[in-house]
Amino acid sequence: MGTIKENYQMMFTTYPDLVNIQELKQMLGISVNLAYRLVRTNTIPSIKVGREYKIPKRNVIAYLTNQN
Repeated sequence: MGTIKENYQMMFTTYPDLVNIQELKQMLGISVNLAYRLVRTNTIPSIKVGREYKIPKRNVIAYLTNQN
């Protein structure tokens, strides 16, 4: 796989730069519970804004390509 920058330009191009839990679930094809577990354990770094998690798309790509 290429660098995160190269992958960023190719992967998940229809998603915004910051995704929420539902979008993370769709991107990875996982359950909501697993999506919450990945962000709560900081496996995929995220930002909590109010009651909602915001996950930078680059963190999802880094997780998938083992570059985090």
